[in-house]
Amino acid sequence: MVRIDKWLWAARFYKTRALARAAVQGGKVSLNGQRVKPARTLKHNDELSILRGEERFVVHVQVLADKRGPASVAQTLYAETSESIAARTAAAEQRAAERASRAERVRRPDKRQRRQIIRFRQDRG
Repeated sequence: MVRIDKWLWAARFYKTRALARAAVQGGKVSLNGQRVKPARTLKHNDELSILRGEERFVVHVQVLADKRGPASVAQTLYAETSESIAARTAAAEQRAAERASRAERVRRPDKRQRRQIIRFRQDRG
């Protein structure tokens, strides 16, 4: 039996146990579709929905661990659903496209363009 906040920390979803605890208390983590407290114990094959920033993970608990190890070991503690992976990649692509289009639209004028703007304003007024 492992506490949910300890498992989230061991599985490297959060950098510290305090952050994992705060996420569970804040409703960012749900167990089998229900909000839980940080001391709730996990069982094999429980479904966790984890909201971290703009990313949402839906994972099934494969191995119970209370010690943090390397990232390669942490990835074996859970299995992410294929729908979750697809949704995260689609959202990441959409954010990247929005950033690219925003960078093209909103650009400050360079020195030459500023001078042209000033000349244009002086000629009109």
